[in-house]
Amino acid sequence: MRKSKIRKKIFKIRKREHSKKNIINFKAILNIIKKKKIIGKNIGGYYPYNYEVDVMQILNKFQKLKFTISMPKIKKNFQMDFFQWTSKDPLIINRYGIPEPISNKIKYPDILLVPLVAYDKYLNRIGYGGGFYDRYIKKIKKKKNITAIGLAYSFQEVRKIPTKNYDIKLDFVITEKD
Repeated sequence: MRKSKIRKKIFKIRKREHSKKNIINFKAILNIIKKKKIIGKNIGGYYPYNYEVDVMQILNKFQKLKFTISMPKIKKNFQMDFFQWTSKDPLIINRYGIPEPISNKIKYPDILLVPLVAYDKYLNRIGYGGGFYDRYIKKIKKKKNITAIGLAYSFQEVRKIPTKNYDIKLDFVITEKD
C-alpha cells in the first residue's frame, strides 16, 4: 500500500479513536533511557496536533526531573530545529497551524519524542509527508547520539511501510499498551 493511502486510512481511524484514555506510559520512556544508558538530559518534544498522541504531560514530568525540554520550529526548505521551551513559555502558531516556541536558543535533543501517523514492527514511520523528522534526525546524528522514540496509539501500527533510502528508522515506538 502506498504511503498516501496508509496516511489517509490512519488519519480517519485516529480521528475516530483518539481518546484521553489512551495515555502513553511515562515509565516506558524512562525504561528506555535507563536501558540505553542515555546520559544527556535534553528531551525534544512536540505540541500535539491533529489527534497526535498528547505528549504534554510527559514533557511536564521530564521538566520536573530537571530535563531540558525543546520543541521544533519549522524553517525554510522543509528544515526544522529544536528550541528550548518550558511549560511556562508561550507558543506561537506557525504557518501549518502548529504551536512553536518563541525561544531562539537551539537545543540538540538526546532523546527525541517523534509524532507519527503510522509505523510498522520494523520501526519505520510515516509522518505527514514533509520529511521534517527524517531530515532532522539525519542532520543531528552527524553531531551527536540521539535516541528517536515514536509515540503512537497501537491502532496506528500497519503491516509494512514502504520505505525509500531517505527514510530514517526510529529507535523505539511506544504505545498506550507499553
